[in-house]
Amino acid sequence: MTEYRLAILDDYQQVSGDYADWNSLAADGMAVTVFSSPFASEADAVHALSGFDVVVAMRERTPFPRAVLAKLPRLKLLFTTGAANAVIDLAAAEEHGVTVCGTGGSPSAAPELTWALLMALARNLTAEENALRAGRWQHSVGSELAGKTLGIVGLGKIGHKVAAYAHAFGMNVLAWSQNLDEATATAAGVRKVSKDELFRESDIVSLHLRLSRRSEGTVGEAELRLLGTSGMLVNTARGPLVHQSALIRALEEGWIRGAAVDVYDQEPLPAGHPLLAAPNTLLTPHLGYVTHESYAQFYGGALEDVKSWLAGVPVRQLTRL
Repeated sequence: MTEYRLAILDDYQQVSGDYADWNSLAADGMAVTVFSSPFASEADAVHALSGFDVVVAMRERTPFPRAVLAKLPRLKLLFTTGAANAVIDLAAAEEHGVTVCGTGGSPSAAPELTWALLMALARNLTAEENALRAGRWQHSVGSELAGKTLGIVGLGKIGHKVAAYAHAFGMNVLAWSQNLDEATATAAGVRKVSKDELFRESDIVSLHLRLSRRSEGTVGEAELRLLGTSGMLVNTARGPLVHQSALIRALEEGWIRGAAVDVYDQEPLPAGHPLLAAPNTLLTPHLGYVTHESYAQFYGGALEDVKSWLAGVPVRQLTRL
């Protein structure tokens, strides 16, 4: 029997075994190793993974650029949880004979967290809880959502769900993306506007673009200044969509009222990072997909993918555009 080695990466919470029976792969001659801490560098990733045939990557926690793939000659199969992964070089994987597959995912996890953060930011819940624990009562005054305007940047599957939530709360909804057409906006019950109009007219802006070279840096100083001193930003998509230094300045200098952020340029966010000290923030550690339902899809789907590959019929293969 051919022997394979499989690595499960970045299982920070050490829960991969709770959602899939990885021990069942022993019958197929596959040994499984779980890495629960992030690699410090590309060199560390190469050193740790050089002896593995199969790797299961959790979302975009560990990058697989060309430089890494070129140094993993034994790697034959690379899985990502979810249906896309911006930090896997699919062209390089193809050139090096690495099959890349994805999994399903929960359609509700990210939009529900988005709405939780949006509501908590509007009502100052983090500040109020901290004040209450410190012995102060009714520390601030929050804002209602009814009648306010929500601007959605990226009206895809998640953006559509967030728009529906906004309608349920009586909000007006605007949307913009580079490829958004009138028919899609109208079908979602939102008004298509330019990017400048969206940031100028919105009380809250929520980001839902897929990260790419074109979308990186979509929000910078100009957009944050248009959002204004009463405006709020919510980012549960990807950190690099926003110029990080501009966001920190906007918070420190009061260009905007506040920001709720779940995603960062560097993850995990290191101790002492400027965002941790920035005022008027609600920060969460990339929880958009961290639910029981989502993990069941991710790890269960990855195990299914592995077994399909072993049977010679890989499923959910990802290919370069």
